[in-house]
Amino acid sequence: MLKLNISYCCILLICILFVKSEVQASGHYQVVTHPEIEEKSISVNLLRAIFSMRLRTWSNGKMIKVFVLSDDDQLHQEFSKEKLNVFPYQLRLAWDRLVFSGTGQAPINVHSQEEMLAKVASMPGAIGYLKTTYINGDVHVLQIR
Repeated sequence: MLKLNISYCCILLICILFVKSEVQASGHYQVVTHPEIEEKSISVNLLRAIFSMRLRTWSNGKMIKVFVLSDDDQLHQEFSKEKLNVFPYQLRLAWDRLVFSGTGQAPINVHSQEEMLAKVASMPGAIGYLKTTYINGDVHVLQIR
């Protein structure tokens, strides 16, 4: 009986750790916008259109300013794969195509999360992503549905 209880406890512990790691993986960063952005939530499709630079204005007509970390940044890679369902190189190809064809521009690269926070907080129409530890009252968290 004792062996059964120990085995059961081990399986339960493994399940709890797995669920906890899944929650932490998807909840350790958020999409953030300038505080004046009226949208409180957007769909994944709209988010993808914004970060692929196809959607250029918010619903109120303000220009969208997209900020991203470098392609090799771990947070950028996680954001691209988890929120946008694309690999970072696919985003880069789409941005390059817009730039080289003259039909659009690439997002604005920032070098750190501190710089991302400062840019999004100070530029009307801005959107980016940050680890939750960097988020403060200077930016608005955008819910993704």
